[in-house]
Amino acid sequence: MPDRPTVSPIFTPSLATLLDADGFRRRARAHLDLLYGERAEEVLRRLLTLLGHQAPPSPAPSRGESPAPLWSERDQWLIGYGDSLLDGDRPPLEVLGDFLDERLPDTFSGVHLLPFFPWSSDDGFSVIHYREVDPALGDWEQIRALAKGRDLAVDLVLNHVSRESLWFIDYLTGSQPGRDFFIEMDPETDLSAVVRPRSSPLLVPVPTRRGTRHLWATFSEDQIDLNFANPDVLLEFIGILLFYLSQGARIVRLDAIAYLWKEIGTPCIHLPQTHEVVRLLRAVVDHVAPGTLLLTETNVPHHENLSYFGLERLAEGGEPDEAHLVYQFSLPPLLLHTLTAGDATLLADWLESLPELLPGCSYLNFTASHDGIGVRPLEGWLPPHEIEALLELMHRFGGFVSMRRRADGTDIPYEINITWFDAMRGTRRGPDPWQVERFLCSQHLMLALRGIPALYLHCLTATPNDLEGVERSGRLRSINRRRWRLNELEELLDSRHTPTREVFLALKRRLAVRRVEPCFHPDAPQRVHPAPPGLLVVQRGPLADGRRLLAIHNVSDQRQPLEVAALAEGEWFDLLENEPCAPVESLAPYRTLWLVRES
Repeated sequence: MPDRPTVSPIFTPSLATLLDADGFRRRARAHLDLLYGERAEEVLRRLLTLLGHQAPPSPAPSRGESPAPLWSERDQWLIGYGDSLLDGDRPPLEVLGDFLDERLPDTFSGVHLLPFFPWSSDDGFSVIHYREVDPALGDWEQIRALAKGRDLAVDLVLNHVSRESLWFIDYLTGSQPGRDFFIEMDPETDLSAVVRPRSSPLLVPVPTRRGTRHLWATFSEDQIDLNFANPDVLLEFIGILLFYLSQGARIVRLDAIAYLWKEIGTPCIHLPQTHEVVRLLRAVVDHVAPGTLLLTETNVPHHENLSYFGLERLAEGGEPDEAHLVYQFSLPPLLLHTLTAGDATLLADWLESLPELLPGCSYLNFTASHDGIGVRPLEGWLPPHEIEALLELMHRFGGFVSMRRRADGTDIPYEINITWFDAMRGTRRGPDPWQVERFLCSQHLMLALRGIPALYLHCLTATPNDLEGVERSGRLRSINRRRWRLNELEELLDSRHTPTREVFLALKRRLAVRRVEPCFHPDAPQRVHPAPPGLLVVQRGPLADGRRLLAIHNVSDQRQPLEVAALAEGEWFDLLENEPCAPVESLAPYRTLWLVRES
């Protein structure tokens, strides 16, 4: 269906929803006042009508029933495209579902399915129709099948839309509703304060019936930014959000949310209005679908990323009212530095700096995703010469570097484009024989940290750089977006002595251990123990019953003495070997230990 107002089934709201209607109305009105001023009451009425017609049913809890927990140690997610696996003429979504059921049963509690809508560029992130499934992938029935028995995360790509969308065609012809959905700008306007994630021009000339107009385009000339100062745009996306929930989505990823609102003379990133939109979306999902999680995607320096928890409100004594989850964007580049330098000092300092979070807030930990490894999150943590050395090393390992444009017109590094497996090819001294061991150490370390872990499918399969994909598409990010032929992948998985088989089976075993260990609950306390530079020792717990876990990682290519004071405190149990831990004086290169001890 086209992205125009549509007639949806009328759901009967639950008793709990009706009782909370006044509370939601006050909460929503406060957010709309800050966004739209004197139009707030009108927008609120339209919002309430929209919710009355399109909100999914929310079952009323039984008397005395406690709300279901948001997450547990069993939460571990897979990230992948709908067509990451191809098998002849079969719908790729069906192929992916069968692969998960047959090869990874009970391994992942959730799947983040990257944009599966009809698109025109950027592998799905230039959306043509928000309420359709790309026919090349499958249909909504297969999306709902993937959501059966697991949590489904979907992207709400709300900052921009494809030039091939009906909204944009409306704009070109001067028709509603799309006529006022975009941001026209005089090209002579001073936009030097705007923070850019790309090196492409910010304004794109567009021929219309009214002559040439220049439109705001943060990411590319095919991804035209939407005008959220127009409440019609906001209401349209709330309708799309409700539709995704009705199709089985439990996690909604707010793509590129940091750039949503524009004000001339400002950086146009993290503006107060942007945070207010996130708060309104949180109010909506809390009201109509309690337990839905909002995840913000903001590839920026660490302190800016944390702002999407609503830390300012929390400092004033309020409750969390923005994102439930934020990506740990600083983790991948810091981990990359750690394992190529063989020194965990900086990573340990960063982990110790993480603030204590209130209940209902957590991190999404990852090493690789469909995008590159962000460079901006290293700002303030790694000196420029160290960053330059890391970029040069990744170039030696077959990677590329994407740039962004500063206000002075110069371009600087924005992200590294490389698969995580090839990023682990060696150290600062160059390639070595430890690639698989180093790679697995990186994944094991990520899995041990506080928060919810997410593994990109190409980490499970130890996928090398797809240089042919880059050549075909002309896009650097294609290096890490390979589409596997199922028979080719299964041959590698079933053959002895392939990195794909070794990594896949090792991670599958480690994930099976992790998901039943209560110390890996996303909310379990975390602290870093003093250790030599070649070791990172992270404690999870203690829990209420006194149970605690030590995750010990040798991040170097040299055997490291186990100088960890906590090991002398009593007997520890080795989770991975499923036996009491024997005295160990040193740890082999890139080996990890998960040791637990009862009070």
